[in-house]
Amino acid sequence: MELFFLALLLILMAGALASGYPVAFALPGSAILTIGLAAASGALFAGDMDAYFHSGGLSQWLTAGVTNLRGIYWEVERDTLIAIPLFIFMGIMLQRSKIAEDLLVAMAQLFGPVPGGLGISVVFVGALLAATTGILGATVVAMGMISLPAMLRNKYSVPLSTGTIAASGTLGQIIPPSIVLIILADQLSSATDQASSARKALHKATTGELSMPSAFDVTSTSAGEMFLGAFIPGLLLVGLYMGYILVRALINPAAAPTVPFDAKVTGRYIAKLCLTLVSPLALIFLVLGSIIGGVATVNQAGAIGAAGAIIMAGYRLKEGGKNAYYPAILALISIGLAAFALLNYDMNVKNIQSSNDQTGIWIGAVAVVLLLISLTWSSVRTYRIQNTLSEVMLETAKTTSIVFVILLGAAMLTAAFRAFGGEELVKHFLEGLPGGFWTKFAIVMFVIFVLGFFLDYIEIAVVVVPIVAPILLADPNANITAVWLGVMIGLNIQTSFLTPPFGFALFYLRGVAPAVVKTIDMYRGVIPFILLQLAALGIVGFYPQLVNYLPNRVSLLSETAPPPRNPRLQVCLEDHVDQALAKDEASIQAALAGVRAVDLGFLPNSVAKDLDSVLMGVESSFTLIDEVKFAEQATVDAGVDYRPLHSDVRGIQRRIWANDAEVEQAETEIARARGDEVVIERAQQRIAELQLENDELAAQIPSEWNDEYAQFTEVLKAESKARATYRRSVDGTWDALASLQAIALAGDSYGNVSSEFEPLVSAVTNDSAEDVMAKIESLEQQMRGIAGAEKIGSLLGKARRALKGRKADPEKAKELLLEAQELHGAGLEWRLKAQQELSAPLENLAATVQFTIGLRQQPKLGKDEALFVAGCLSTHKNVGLNF
Repeated sequence: MELFFLALLLILMAGALASGYPVAFALPGSAILTIGLAAASGALFAGDMDAYFHSGGLSQWLTAGVTNLRGIYWEVERDTLIAIPLFIFMGIMLQRSKIAEDLLVAMAQLFGPVPGGLGISVVFVGALLAATTGILGATVVAMGMISLPAMLRNKYSVPLSTGTIAASGTLGQIIPPSIVLIILADQLSSATDQASSARKALHKATTGELSMPSAFDVTSTSAGEMFLGAFIPGLLLVGLYMGYILVRALINPAAAPTVPFDAKVTGRYIAKLCLTLVSPLALIFLVLGSIIGGVATVNQAGAIGAAGAIIMAGYRLKEGGKNAYYPAILALISIGLAAFALLNYDMNVKNIQSSNDQTGIWIGAVAVVLLLISLTWSSVRTYRIQNTLSEVMLETAKTTSIVFVILLGAAMLTAAFRAFGGEELVKHFLEGLPGGFWTKFAIVMFVIFVLGFFLDYIEIAVVVVPIVAPILLADPNANITAVWLGVMIGLNIQTSFLTPPFGFALFYLRGVAPAVVKTIDMYRGVIPFILLQLAALGIVGFYPQLVNYLPNRVSLLSETAPPPRNPRLQVCLEDHVDQALAKDEASIQAALAGVRAVDLGFLPNSVAKDLDSVLMGVESSFTLIDEVKFAEQATVDAGVDYRPLHSDVRGIQRRIWANDAEVEQAETEIARARGDEVVIERAQQRIAELQLENDELAAQIPSEWNDEYAQFTEVLKAESKARATYRRSVDGTWDALASLQAIALAGDSYGNVSSEFEPLVSAVTNDSAEDVMAKIESLEQQMRGIAGAEKIGSLLGKARRALKGRKADPEKAKELLLEAQELHGAGLEWRLKAQQELSAPLENLAATVQFTIGLRQQPKLGKDEALFVAGCLSTHKNVGLNF
């Protein structure tokens, strides 16, 4: 019966959407009706309202729906959606203030003389508008009203003209800032949690280990990472569009003829052109640059964009009027003052320590006041001129409400889909497909592409993604990143705006196109661009570095970068060290020779022994990293023959585990049957069928499986042991080297306290205990701050405690002080000599191996190391054989 109600849920949803019923009500309505019917049917026919639910019951799934609703509005961690109204406001404000229109006209004049130049200018402007507005309807309508008549007037092919405008208008869905990417990031944040739990359960089931190494875990994503990940694919799509138009113009000049430049070039024209181009580019730089540079979160960048749009609209709406540019100039002055203050002063209000700090705070305060005046001035203008601000805010509220209501409805629909076992059904179907992860991924991408013919991007993002994303992310055989999956889905969803019969870009363009443009021409025009989008999808799928590199680079170079000891970085770090050691071997050997050239006979045995261990550790690192690479290659070689067997057996075992889960469900039905013989008999029959199927499946597991699995497990253990041995060795070597270096550099500090021991010994019998204890404590702190003098500090501490309390023993304190003085004197000569002769060679050795042997112990990666690791992490590494 669960399948019946699952089918009913889908039929109700599809029927409501097909009939034109609002999406915001179709999604939750179909969920509520189906859950209600299932509960009523269970109560009527089975005597239990929970009888026809896959798991749980009516109360659980109603609660789940409410929890999903609350998760969107009330979870503090999920604040990503706040950026949606900000970016919507920014886009609508730029469109209403005709800044987008100015941009189109200017670019058309610049690119006109180039073959296909008018079409290329439309794509270029579409990309700029995508990075500033991101509102598809506004972009398509604006370009349709301005560019389409110009293209037709200059005898451009009608299909090429309409296809170019419609496709360019969709760029805002993949080029950040994009509402689609924000929604996908929000959906994927929950999906990664589910995928992480599923992967941990799989690791426990296959290996028997209670905990999974964190390096194998699924990493989440954020809207900022989605923006970074989509940036290069967005530019790739722009390049494909432009390249297609240029090639089309060169092959068939009649389809895209050149347009002569007829404007008179004057100083005024150049100034206006610069202003038209620079303003949107500056806003793009502020919004995206603040995110990429780690200066602002996505929400803060959205606020920057909204404020910038108001200021730009303030001078554009009053263009030619008196004082038109004063608010914008004021804003630029305030930004300049703020930048000056941040670069030259400590702007922490809670840490004001000097008049210089106060000066910086005052400059910052003036900058803030000027910016507020500029914003207020511009807001008043946009409110008074054509009531623009009110209309933009009203349109923003409407659009935002539509997005959020659909999100809420989709949350309820997802709960209902899971209530009837839909998620399990999809999971079992995908996992049962031959070909592994990439077959599953191809099926999902195909389904999303087909759904794009009929559904809106928000519906696809909030209904399909929560169901399929956890399944795809949990698969260790591909080990994809959430940001890559999100961008791939975003690129795929983008085609939904162009695919007939419900492509929204086509609808918008049809509304502003003249009657001479036939609908069939529009359909013909978008086909090449749909193919280009699919080509971009294939390129990004084949080269995940296009998505993953930029988020990794920004993360590893930021102030909050993960430390080099982060488990996720280790394999890539060892790849880097392997290459760096081979490259720097000569310099490292020279540094070792420099240390050995010093006559070390003056060192105490313990220090000399530590130094020998360090030198041997540095030399052994070459061998140890070679052993790591050898073990890694052995794993790769063993996996060639083992992988097919592993894949087959794990596929059989997954089916067995799925049957076990159904057995548990049937046992639950028996427990809840309350003596209903029909239900009990049906459940028992199902259990018997499943157990028989499991026996048949178990018999299909090859007899050599256990031996092959044990042998490959030994290979994996050998690699893991080689890596652990290398890491312990280099960490210990670097720590010991750092300690020896500190000792060698502390000779003067050690010698400066020589004169303080004798007065203390005399003071024990002559001065008060309190005074002596204070002096001893002062010297104790100095000695504990000198590397290698901890034992002397310990003796001083014992002497101080011997003078404390009613059982004070001045004689014992004196003996301890004399022992400390003797120990200090014994080390004085060799320490001063070590500082003179050994400190420079040790410093040179430390500098030479800092980013190889000592890399794991650094607070953060250097730039070269971060760039290498970012590139290394950008490829998807199959870890399926570890499961």
